[in-house]
Amino acid sequence: MKLCYAGIQDRAAWEAAGIALPEFDWKEMCAATEANPTWVHFGAGNIFRGFIARLQQSLLNRGLVRGGIVAADTFDFDIIDKIYDPFDSMTLMVSLLPDGSMKKEVVASIAKGLRAGSAHPEDIEALRGIFRNPSLQMASFTITEKGYALKNIQGQFFPFVEADFQNGPANCSHAMSIVASLLLARFETCATPIAIVSMDNCSHNGEKLRASVMTVVDKWLENGFVSDEFTAWVRDEAKVSFPWSMIDKITPRPAKVVEEALARHGVENMAAIVTSRNTFIAPFVNAEQPQYLVIEDRFPNGRPPLEQAGVYMTDRDTVNNTEKMKVTTCLNPLHTALAVYGCLLGYDSIAAEMRDPELKALVERIGYDEGIPVVVDPKILSPMDFIHEVVDQRLPNPFIPDAPQRIATDTSQKVAIRFGETIKSYAARPDLDPAKLEYIPLAIAGWLRYLLAVNDAGEPMACSGDPMLETLQGQLAGVKLGEPESAEGKLFPILSNAELFGVNLNAVGLGEKIEGMFRELIAGPGAVRATLKKHLG
Repeated sequence: MKLCYAGIQDRAAWEAAGIALPEFDWKEMCAATEANPTWVHFGAGNIFRGFIARLQQSLLNRGLVRGGIVAADTFDFDIIDKIYDPFDSMTLMVSLLPDGSMKKEVVASIAKGLRAGSAHPEDIEALRGIFRNPSLQMASFTITEKGYALKNIQGQFFPFVEADFQNGPANCSHAMSIVASLLLARFETCATPIAIVSMDNCSHNGEKLRASVMTVVDKWLENGFVSDEFTAWVRDEAKVSFPWSMIDKITPRPAKVVEEALARHGVENMAAIVTSRNTFIAPFVNAEQPQYLVIEDRFPNGRPPLEQAGVYMTDRDTVNNTEKMKVTTCLNPLHTALAVYGCLLGYDSIAAEMRDPELKALVERIGYDEGIPVVVDPKILSPMDFIHEVVDQRLPNPFIPDAPQRIATDTSQKVAIRFGETIKSYAARPDLDPAKLEYIPLAIAGWLRYLLAVNDAGEPMACSGDPMLETLQGQLAGVKLGEPESAEGKLFPILSNAELFGVNLNAVGLGEKIEGMFRELIAGPGAVRATLKKHLG
């Protein structure tokens, strides 16, 4: 069985393999999308294919919409060339259930994939044509938080962003510049309103997206490429809205065991590839079944009936509160704590870590003991129900092949939100004292220990990618395992960095505690385990 339009015509074979097929005609969907596009999505990776595209599939299956989604990638064109085009932009979605079973579905709601880069002018022109069409209601994004960044950690614009400012809309390369150029094409033709919707897993994502796009537009105005009228149009959120959202679904890299299971069912050509941009991706997506998407309902040109696909459509405050609940208390801090300690202790599975008594106790105490007392309640979801699902079902799911090494990526960009917000909440409450926190400091100390790139056995260990890795490791230079005194004076400037942690940890009374834990963690081989036992026993 081949994953493509011709291949799925043999419905009996797919259904015999337990794989659900779309309940609409793919060619008719593509034609409707071509004539009246309503939705473009930037970021053609797994979270889009395995979650967001399935929302539209649900609506298509029930006849609630006629068109699909046009996917565009601004970063990794191999995804389009090798994962989209050979499979008619279809994805085989595999939900990994806690009992070990797999729920399989062909997702066919993506009409086509486009390469949004100057090296592919035909694709850029196709995107311009879509943006010129008044039928387009929304452009959404899963390009990661880094995709919105225009500046380096020194606060300077990246050279390629500066080049976009100088070259203007006709010849730009950064994702935010491309979006601005497409908005210009829309303004110059129909000027019909549109929603620009970040669905990335980061705080205030709509605000970040808007700020980056407006920066590009303002620079182009300064350089004479665009008019005051266009700038005012983009700035007017009645014309170009930037709704906030909260997204949650664990979507790890494709697993060999899933590929082999699909092959046994007779599905061909499911092997994963590594692209030239080091993306590990396959024609299938494997992920957990639980998923949440909460979106601020501001769509000035209309939208699909996403609430009928399980999306919470609400106001900005509720989105913000839901995101805070997840990112600062109920999921992300637990993930980060597991990631750094899992790497140090030699784990390659998040689920396996949840069978480790100390690590399970660590996340429970970070979540229940220290997070829940200051959790933000969004009302549409119960924080206690959410964290119970995370701790009792989602993280321990042995069939989710998620690794601490993946979660540890870009930790420097996350700690301010995942831990800093709870610390700030304690500092703001007269009845609470941040200096009395025990387990969040232990997680932070664990991350600093992780940065030494030596595991608990005293062996060299690779650290995951992080834009501040080199800087932070430079600040820790000279710190050695087995020599706690070598940490003298090294941590104070790091812990004082309010930009890194969201708060000056020394100023709120946590600096000495974290330094003490760090010294314990570097006492020698086995010290990580011993420290966990000491504080969690």
